[in-house]
Amino acid sequence: MKRTNFLLLAIFMAAAFVLPAQAKRVRTLRLTSYNIQHGEGLDKKIDHERIARILKKAHAEVAAIQEVDSVTRRNGGVYGLEEIGRKAKMCSTYAPAINFQGGKYGIGILSEKQPISVHRISLPGREEPRMLLVTEFKHYVVACTHLSLTEEDRLASIPLIVEEARKWQKPFLLMGDLNDEPGSPFYEEMKKYFLFMNPSYDKTFPANAPNICIDHVAMFYPTVSPTATLSYYRTWVGEEQASDHRPLHAKIGIYCE
Repeated sequence: MKRTNFLLLAIFMAAAFVLPAQAKRVRTLRLTSYNIQHGEGLDKKIDHERIARILKKAHAEVAAIQEVDSVTRRNGGVYGLEEIGRKAKMCSTYAPAINFQGGKYGIGILSEKQPISVHRISLPGREEPRMLLVTEFKHYVVACTHLSLTEEDRLASIPLIVEEARKWQKPFLLMGDLNDEPGSPFYEEMKKYFLFMNPSYDKTFPANAPNICIDHVAMFYPTVSPTATLSYYRTWVGEEQASDHRPLHAKIGIYCE
């Protein structure tokens, strides 16, 4: 084989390995996790529009919402998640956990686009039933949860969450009020499977003088390494008036085809 042809072949073979990696692009995703205390702020007023304004200001593409009422007496028979979604121009996906005051009480996900698929998984909760709400989108999966106040139930929830995360061949993002802090046995066990994006100094509760970090944004470790999927991330805590928690916002970059 002539030297020129050999060089051309070598260049072609090298390109065959390089191009697939170069074909990946970074997609920016803006997320919010927010325990809204059924929409009741520190002023004791239930104001769904106030929640919607917070999501719009953060430009949230997907928001994980906890403690949301559906047609209960205390929220005037309003479907809370849909009301927030309508005002924020987002699609609503609800997962009721308990019957409450003539309606339902649970968690939800608001998203700019309608999910491709939705899955609702029951989690342990001795003081009240708990849920894991999973929504699939084209390039990623977002799950929302509000875990038990009981440590044993939180620990028992881990294998169920991990089992669900392993089913997906897409970045799996978990958001919600996990009712536990960095350094706890639950948190340390979860770190074996999830990369927590918000640092421990992102205090989210109580809203008027936050001193603990119990609201989290995390990504399930992909098969190879976190860097195979995640390009960058940053988080920040939002305002303090609309709930007894502060909203946790995140901006992340994920590699996708």
